[in-house]
Amino acid sequence: MQIEVNRQTIDIIKDEYILDALKRNGIRVPTLCHMKDFTPTGSCRLCVVEIEGEDNLITACSQPVREGMKITTHSTRVLQARKTIVELLLASHPDDCLYCQQNNDCELQDLASELKIRERRMPNKKIVPRLDLSSPAIGKDASKCVLCGRCIRICEEKQQVSAFDFINKGSETQIAAAYNKNINFSSCITCGQCIVVCPTGALFEKENINETIEALNNPNKFVVVQYAPSLPLSLAEELNLKPGKDYTGLLNLILQRMGFERIYDISFAADVAIMEMGHELADRMITSQSLPMMSSFCPAWVKYIEQFKPELINHLSVIKSPQQIMGSIIKNHLLPKENIESDRIISVSIMPCTANKYEAQREEMANRGAADIDIVITTREFIRMIKVLGIDVASLQELKGNLPTIPYSSSGKL
Repeated sequence: MQIEVNRQTIDIIKDEYILDALKRNGIRVPTLCHMKDFTPTGSCRLCVVEIEGEDNLITACSQPVREGMKITTHSTRVLQARKTIVELLLASHPDDCLYCQQNNDCELQDLASELKIRERRMPNKKIVPRLDLSSPAIGKDASKCVLCGRCIRICEEKQQVSAFDFINKGSETQIAAAYNKNINFSSCITCGQCIVVCPTGALFEKENINETIEALNNPNKFVVVQYAPSLPLSLAEELNLKPGKDYTGLLNLILQRMGFERIYDISFAADVAIMEMGHELADRMITSQSLPMMSSFCPAWVKYIEQFKPELINHLSVIKSPQQIMGSIIKNHLLPKENIESDRIISVSIMPCTANKYEAQREEMANRGAADIDIVITTREFIRMIKVLGIDVASLQELKGNLPTIPYSSSGKL
């Protein structure tokens, strides 16, 4: 099967959507609402194209291909329609790009630049900002929302949590949690998938960078850090380093330059967790109780079970996550041996997932009223910290960090 696109003939697959056919043939059409492998909605209208014989512009993401179609993707009419849509979005969008943490990584900003929008032609009617900082992991700024619906769909279709939905109608339409309450009162499991798909920064991770830097600059505090096994590999992607290399030594040196007193790889705690889970499974198999046994390593998964499948709680392992195990080992075993007062210790964890922020502040994760983990920052926050503290990564040489005396296995890295 074939169709004509911009006067060029391309091959198509039966029943695929126009947008997919265009992408497969190297033709880019902008969109804000489309997500791969999700049912298309056509709600943002940015992917419109002209089809010969059709009076109206057609959304490429929701229109299946037909044999013999003649499509124009970047005609004057199409470009003007896309420009108008973006201008309408910008008319109600806050002018705080320089202060937004999504600056230079914002799809709306990219579209405005691509369509050469250099002046405001639409009436300026800003949405009153309503910051929701109730969740320990996820923040929401309704004034930056472009109603693409990505957060709703990934939360409902992939995570099966449905923490968000559209409310109101017409120009009053918003995306909000149930009953228009704060995120902390919703079914959110703090997995952070909504942050990943949000194109503008309307949803963002709660930052703990300033808190971490303040602790590092406090001479009365003994600040230690543990990091996830994925962090050394993530450095390459974020800092434009050579891919396919383990940057553990470089990471340890960066953390040392930041001022951390002790540096620990959480892989050791992962080994401990795996061994303990093995013993727990063996015991359960002897008694044939609460089988199958499910991992409790992911705090978002644990919260999902607690909220949506409470009948399966007994199937969860009782073993803490590697983050919490490492935090307990540091505060209750390693540092006390060095005669370091517990009230001086600030334990920082660098993890790839926002759910670890929620996990660290759970009551069950405290020992005699004191949290095992005091601060959790994500990989993205850590990259921003490197820049804030002015560390020139390219000039640093690899150096071994202060790891636990007991070595870890390759299993802890998986």
